[in-house]
Amino acid sequence: MKLGKPFPRLYPILDVGCLPDRELQTIISFAEELAAGGCTLLQYRNKVSNPREILFHARELKRVLGDRMTLIMNDRADLALVAGFEGVHVGQDDLTPQAARQVIGREFVLGVSTHNPEQLAEAGATSADYVAIGPVFTTSTKMNPDPVVGLEGVRAARALTSKPLVAIGGITRTNVGDVIGAGADSVAVIADLLASPRKSAEEFLKTLQ
Repeated sequence: MKLGKPFPRLYPILDVGCLPDRELQTIISFAEELAAGGCTLLQYRNKVSNPREILFHARELKRVLGDRMTLIMNDRADLALVAGFEGVHVGQDDLTPQAARQVIGREFVLGVSTHNPEQLAEAGATSADYVAIGPVFTTSTKMNPDPVVGLEGVRAARALTSKPLVAIGGITRTNVGDVIGAGADSVAVIADLLASPRKSAEEFLKTLQ
């Protein structure tokens, strides 16, 4: 597992659907800005392209970033393998953690999204390397989001697992301290990195020191 210890405090998600366009140069530039800002982990999420385009983007991300960032593919365990990524992240409506692990093997990173204590307990009993809980706050980057869990949901999740806990959903530079204080090891961020990814990442990481 290439995430290292402790788990990276900032977990940026490059959501292609949130970018101005899905041109390769836009995607690469965004990722390089995050790397320049100090990020060491990146999830590539693309719900708007076909598998061929997703794989093309992913391979280019791996080629350009090399070993500067640990790359996690959202949902598609098969494409993660082919693109040379280090892991995959699955949601409640994607492959089960068990099925994803069969595809990627033991050496790859596996993350699982959860939205309530029951789902988190189930994910904690699998071979997942980390679990995510959310949305912590109201989020604008996901259609039909699950109910907000709030900081209390993060605290409850922390009590239910010893795995690295990633909080997601509406997290900004303003509220990130409260989220970490509630027990999260890491925060996954989309929207608050979009306008100025390098500067925003640097500010997040300064707060998270």
